[in-house]
Amino acid sequence: MRTPDRWLSLFLLTRGSAVVVAVGLLAAHRVTGHDTALFVATVSYGGASMLIAARSEHIRDNPIAWFADAAAVLGLLYWTEDFRSPVYLLMLTALVLPCTRLPGRLAVAFSAGLTASYLTIAVVMGLEPRTLERTISLENVATHAMVPLLVGVALAYASSTFRRLEAERGRSERLAIEAERKRIAWDLHDSAKQRVHAAHLLLTAIEPQIPVAAKPMVEQALGELRSAAGDMATSVSELREPLESKPLTVALRRRAAELQPTTGARIAVRGRAPELAPLVASHAYRIAAEALGNAVRHAEASAIEVTVEARDHRLCLVVRDDGTGLPPGAPPASSNGLRSMRNRAEAIGARIEIGPPPVGAGTTVILTIPLEEGAPAT
Repeated sequence: MRTPDRWLSLFLLTRGSAVVVAVGLLAAHRVTGHDTALFVATVSYGGASMLIAARSEHIRDNPIAWFADAAAVLGLLYWTEDFRSPVYLLMLTALVLPCTRLPGRLAVAFSAGLTASYLTIAVVMGLEPRTLERTISLENVATHAMVPLLVGVALAYASSTFRRLEAERGRSERLAIEAERKRIAWDLHDSAKQRVHAAHLLLTAIEPQIPVAAKPMVEQALGELRSAAGDMATSVSELREPLESKPLTVALRRRAAELQPTTGARIAVRGRAPELAPLVASHAYRIAAEALGNAVRHAEASAIEVTVEARDHRLCLVVRDDGTGLPPGAPPASSNGLRSMRNRAEAIGARIEIGPPPVGAGTTVILTIPLEEGAPAT
C-alpha cells in the first residue's frame, strides 16, 4: 500500500518554517542594503522549492536537484553578507532529502560538503582574524559550522533506523502469515479434507443400493465431493508453500496451470505486478484465485483472462470470463466466496467490483490496490 513520504513531510515543514523565520527577521530589522529584494527572493525560492518537491517525485529524488538546491540556498546566504544570516536555517533544510535517501556514508559526505561550502562562504564574506581570537565569537563560528554536519548525521541515522524497522515489520508480517497459513493447512488436511473423503467413501459404498431414479443425484454429489477434495488438496499445497517466495503473477500463472486440466476454457494470465507487502500480496492472490476457481467451476466459460497492470500508484487486477455470469437477482455479496473476496479487499484497503462486463456476457472481478511510490515491477 502506498504510505506517506515522511521525509518529504519533514522537508516541507522545516523549509516552510525556515522561510517564515527568515522573512520575519528581514522584516523586523535591517540586515542588508537590499532587504526587499532578499525578502522576495527568499519567499519565491522557498515556495517554489516546496511546490516542486511536493509535486515531482523524480526531482526530489534526483541528486542533481539536491546539489542545485544546496547551491541556491548558499547563494541566498552569501547575498546576505553574513554567515549568521537569517537564511541560515533555510540552508539546513537542504539536508533533509539527500540525507534521508542516500546510504549513511554518502549522507554524511553530503552534509560535510555543505559544511565545508558554508565555511568557505564565511571566509569569502570576510570572516575577520580577530573573530577567531575571541572565545565567544569563535564558539559562534564553530556552532554554525558544526550544526549542518550534526543535522546530516542525525537525519542519516534516523532514516537508516526507519528502514531497518520497516524491514523488520515486513519480516514479522511474513512470519505471521506463514504461521497462519500452516495452521489453516493443518486444519484443512486433518479435518475438512478427511471428512469430505469419508463422505465420498460412504456414498460410494451405498451407491449400489440406491434406487435408479436417485442415482443421477448421487453421482452429482460424488462429483462435487471429488471436486471439493481436489480443491482442498490444491489449497493445502498453496498454504504450505509461502507465496512470498514468488511474484504475484508467477503464483497466478501456476494456479491457472493447475486449473487448466479441469476446464475446457482457455486460461491466460497477462501483465506484471510490482513488489507488494506480504499481507497485500497474499490477499490479492487469494482474491484472484477465488475468482479463477469460481469461473472454472460455475461459469461454463470458453475463455478466462487475468490481467495485472500497475499505473497511477495503483495495481489493477482483473479476472474476466465469457461464461453465464452471476445468477439473476443474486447480489454479489450473497455467497461465502464472494463475501470472503470483499473482506480480503477491505483488509488491505483495496476496492473490489464484481459484476457483468461493460460489453458481452460473463463476469468481471476488478481489484484495485493502492501502491507505494517507486515499487519495482516483478
